[in-house]
Amino acid sequence: MRDENEGNVIAVLRNVPGFEQVAPETCQIERLGGMTNLVYRVETGGQSVIVRIPGEGTEAYIDRAVEIHNTRIAAETGVCARVIWADEATGDMVCECIGGIVTMTPDLFASRPGAAARAGAALRQLHDADTPFQFRFELFSMIDDYLEVLSTKDIELPEGYERVVAEAAPIKQLLADNPGDLVPSHCDPLCENFLDDGARMWIVDFEYSGMNDALWDLGDLSVEAGLSDAQDIEMLTAYFGAPPSAEQIGRTVIYKAMCDLLWTLWGLIQHADNNPAEDFWAYAVNRFARCRALMSDPAFAGHLAAVRAG
Repeated sequence: MRDENEGNVIAVLRNVPGFEQVAPETCQIERLGGMTNLVYRVETGGQSVIVRIPGEGTEAYIDRAVEIHNTRIAAETGVCARVIWADEATGDMVCECIGGIVTMTPDLFASRPGAAARAGAALRQLHDADTPFQFRFELFSMIDDYLEVLSTKDIELPEGYERVVAEAAPIKQLLADNPGDLVPSHCDPLCENFLDDGARMWIVDFEYSGMNDALWDLGDLSVEAGLSDAQDIEMLTAYFGAPPSAEQIGRTVIYKAMCDLLWTLWGLIQHADNNPAEDFWAYAVNRFARCRALMSDPAFAGHLAAVRAG
């Protein structure tokens, strides 16, 4: 059965030199995963490429020109696929297809030996990019921005969200007083954005990327992948090339809580926009509950103290 978006995929691909004459009968089109966008693998003439078409409504919170710029820089480090063609106005993008890989999931992070370490090494490769990314991913400003977007929609926040944001104010001050190094960061390290061949990992999807504290990516990935404490140490050791300090562990744990605080709002926006990819109300409520549980854990104060001590 034909995919209803096939015509749009073909239209985007025809912008690429060498693909001007591509037609449905001369290619194979396969829909891939994607929570907000349309992502397809297209095989034609012995070549395989990835076509990405932005989802409706994403222009309200994603700057596609920034995304494309940052993706090209990431590709220069070798950690992601090369951009073959992109339109900064629409966000349509065609990239090389990486072969011989599996798309990671929480279960695969748990079952594939060395996965956490390979992810840590891939993030270090990205963070060592010579050219800065455009955009400054600033956590608390983004929370405010998402709240503003939600104020235009008919939806309520999970009970207690405002109180937890208020409780995060001292954390905002702590991070301002003890800033980490800003590096080119992915900023949205879902498991599915990591591609593994068993020897190394690639990272894809730079929609939310920008300059950020390096430990954000590692803390966020730990949450997304459900890494154990031992896997956290494995990931951080691979990243730093040595066992992590109490301050580095503490900063990672802080960002575990803060990423859930932020992505709760993102999930609510998807719910308000009637995104059918999954139950985004449940997604948001579950993330918020996890954030609140981590911040109320007695050990959390110790991690704050470790960052304060430096």
